[in-house]
Amino acid sequence: MFKKSKSGAALIGAFLLVATQGAVAHEFKIGSLEIKHPWSRATPAGAKVGGGYLTIKNEGDAEDRLVSVTAEIAGRAEIHEMALNDGVMTMRQLPNGVVVPAKGSVTFKPGSYHLMLMDLKKPLKEGEPFSGTLTFEKAGTVQVKFVVDAIGAAGAVDHSGH
Repeated sequence: MFKKSKSGAALIGAFLLVATQGAVAHEFKIGSLEIKHPWSRATPAGAKVGGGYLTIKNEGDAEDRLVSVTAEIAGRAEIHEMALNDGVMTMRQLPNGVVVPAKGSVTFKPGSYHLMLMDLKKPLKEGEPFSGTLTFEKAGTVQVKFVVDAIGAAGAVDHSGH
């Protein structure tokens, strides 16, 4: 009987280990910054631009700034913001980056802050992740992996299993 209990406990322990790894596998950390769930949308054939989305959480006592990004699938990548001004949606590059406040967070999502991926080398395909880097003024550079969701994805998909 003891052997069965020990085997069962080992099996449950192994299952919990695998489940826990899946839950944190799509988060990245550098210094006091945590990058949560980088993702993108699939693009139609021939598209030359795409978007990148994520959340940056700053657990530190000092603000930091995202100053540049790269993506292996893009000739270049920029930090952009979309905003509604006088009933007109505008988009602009943020050449000075985006501040991540101390003890706060910034979310990059459709219709707001986002990473503009330009001169795509190939279409983004659902289920085919790609690598990129995020460079911060104080924390430095961290490599991340973007998962690619469906063309019309709104960002509500839970990526914890990636």
